[in-house]
Amino acid sequence: MPALIFDLDGTLVDTVYAHVFAWQKALHENGMAVDGWRIHRKIGMSGGLFTRAVGREIGHELTDEEAEQLQVTHDRIFRELLPLEERRPLPGAKDLLAELREREIVHGIATSGRRPSIDASLEALGIPDATVVVERGDVARAKPEPDLFLECARRLEADAEECYVVGDAVWDLLAARRARMLSIGLLSGGYGADELLGAGAFRVYRDAAELHASLDELGV
Repeated sequence: MPALIFDLDGTLVDTVYAHVFAWQKALHENGMAVDGWRIHRKIGMSGGLFTRAVGREIGHELTDEEAEQLQVTHDRIFRELLPLEERRPLPGAKDLLAELREREIVHGIATSGRRPSIDASLEALGIPDATVVVERGDVARAKPEPDLFLECARRLEADAEECYVVGDAVWDLLAARRARMLSIGLLSGGYGADELLGAGAFRVYRDAAELHASLDELGV
């Protein structure tokens, strides 16, 4: 039976658009204007990769100090926009994870987010301490590099070829391809089905609830 590796933001918790606005406001506060839709297309990258992409958007490379300041400002604004008690699981996410635990299906979470900022999202999902969670600080490189997913598979003691990655962004699916894993795309992060399929998704579902109802299609 395959193992399942889940992204977090936009896949299991409703945080994508808070991240978009937090980045946009952080950029504005630091004298840089970037359209929201351009930011949305970069959510899912690590913060470092994101700031390099922003540099291309504004026409000059950001210094390490500017990139660090942007990250700090984003984190502050994100916490203000979405306090810990307001983190909300996406439809079906808690029930899906609960069934996987009940049936002892091997699964874990691999996210470009960092602790402690992801802790409230994990708590909202009811993730037990025993669940394998790989975060940005655990690996050298983030998506679209495959490191997060490969490390999660290692901790799950699962072969890469036996893993499905479940994500909402093209960066998840590209990283899955580089890890030699099949991927499942969810529309809950705002990408279209054509975009997810074009990035390599094996199947695309509306959200975690539809995936939950369709586990048999994955051989689970």
